[in-house]
Amino acid sequence: MKKYSFATLITTRDNIPVASHLPFTISRRDSQLILSSHFAKANNQWQDIENHKILVVFSEPHAYISTKNYERVLKVPTWNYITIHAYGDGKIIHDRENTFALLENMMENYEPAFRTDWNLFPDEYKSNMAAGIVAFEIVVTDPQGKMKLSQNRSEVEQQHIISTLSESSHSNEKTIAEYMIKNLEKSQDK
Repeated sequence: MKKYSFATLITTRDNIPVASHLPFTISRRDSQLILSSHFAKANNQWQDIENHKILVVFSEPHAYISTKNYERVLKVPTWNYITIHAYGDGKIIHDRENTFALLENMMENYEPAFRTDWNLFPDEYKSNMAAGIVAFEIVVTDPQGKMKLSQNRSEVEQQHIISTLSESSHSNEKTIAEYMIKNLEKSQDK
């Protein structure tokens, strides 16, 4: 989740799913997993954060798997992926101090050098910027990791897929190959 922290937040309103794509910071408080982010106030999905179950989907990395990697012809292409479905309960952050702390934590996470600029901004400007967002936290109550890394394929086919993905110019495909290598090594150690 930390490596692929731009995720899809899903809530429901009148039994209709609503989604926003947001950057998250991930932390631990006591024994709880906490996801933090903010909406632009104009995005009224923030109104659904409290008193509803929330789903945040972290859906990277992923890679297309061609049939050219298979030993037999009668196969279909597929997709390998790693994803986390984080179900939880949300809470709006109402006070300025904690909103600023959340924003500063995001700066540290995504662009630490920006913090220097932020510290030079007048307080009135920062307050106006903070007034245009709604900060929130989600306490994760049910994290569900899901992965498909060609575990159902023969070791020969897995090696073909790893080789193909490793040679790709796409970083997601190379990352899936790395995860496949780790997964294959684990299964061989058993």
